[in-house]
Amino acid sequence: MSLTTAHSVVAPSANSKRIAGAIIIAYALISIVPLLWIFATSFKTPPDSIAYPPKLLFQPSLEGYCNLFTTRTRQTPEYINSLGPATDFCDETTRKRNMVIAGPSNFLPRFVNSLIIAFGSTFCAVFLGTLSAYGFSRFKVPLADDLLFFILSTRMMPPIAVAIPIYLMYRELGLSDTALGMILLYTAVNVSLAVWLLKGFIDEIPREYEEAAMIDGYTRLQAFWRTVLPQATTGIAATAIFCLIFAWNEYAFAALLTSGTAQTAPPFIPTIIGEGGQDWPAVAAGTTIFLVPILVFTILLRKQLLRGITFGAVRK
Repeated sequence: MSLTTAHSVVAPSANSKRIAGAIIIAYALISIVPLLWIFATSFKTPPDSIAYPPKLLFQPSLEGYCNLFTTRTRQTPEYINSLGPATDFCDETTRKRNMVIAGPSNFLPRFVNSLIIAFGSTFCAVFLGTLSAYGFSRFKVPLADDLLFFILSTRMMPPIAVAIPIYLMYRELGLSDTALGMILLYTAVNVSLAVWLLKGFIDEIPREYEEAAMIDGYTRLQAFWRTVLPQATTGIAATAIFCLIFAWNEYAFAALLTSGTAQTAPPFIPTIIGEGGQDWPAVAAGTTIFLVPILVFTILLRKQLLRGITFGAVRK
């Protein structure tokens, strides 16, 4: 006599859906309010940005963006009058505060450094992570579990624990304040995340595809390139986003190992000083611009990201 057990999936009730929806909306609002406040502050004047109580309604101004991209010096009214009419909006705004534009600021070079280092390290980490994950997934690697745990353990240490040794090593090797040094460092940190994420994606790809390709005459590398890699695209995109977010936002190593040539935007933006203190509109403007590349990159890969997160959730 056999017993048959029926497994039924209970659909969530209407109240459960409402509560879940309310929680998600509340979380989204809490998360987006600081970003909206930063965006609004970037269009305030310096006095409005530090007004108390904070101003919700104000006259928009591009002074913060002007201050972000220029350096200014205070001059006498007589000297300013001798310069002739202002040439653009930033020049006019600066002169109203009895100052003149002395030249461009360092924000744009620092922003370019962030682009080079973040995207360069992300490419290297995903490239190496894909090859390593494929090896762990398809071949019998001695002590594979121990090696995978060792790779993952490199992310368990706080940056401050290895900051001094890395600083001394970079100083001896001449890698301090260089884009190559930062790319190598961020690649080493991100490779562990890339290996673990991509191994899970590649494990879900049936081996039969590669075996069929090799029977047809493909080499192992050709089978990997033409059968595994196209199916792992969603996982690669999701991994690239996570790696890029770390490299783009990283502050501790950037502040310790760079100061001029290779300095990125995160340690530079907080040092923007205006007349009499922190130039909060310029800081907010720099933060707003700094958010744009990572936002655009995530939006462009959003479909792959969603597929990658749910990849392997339903087995056929």
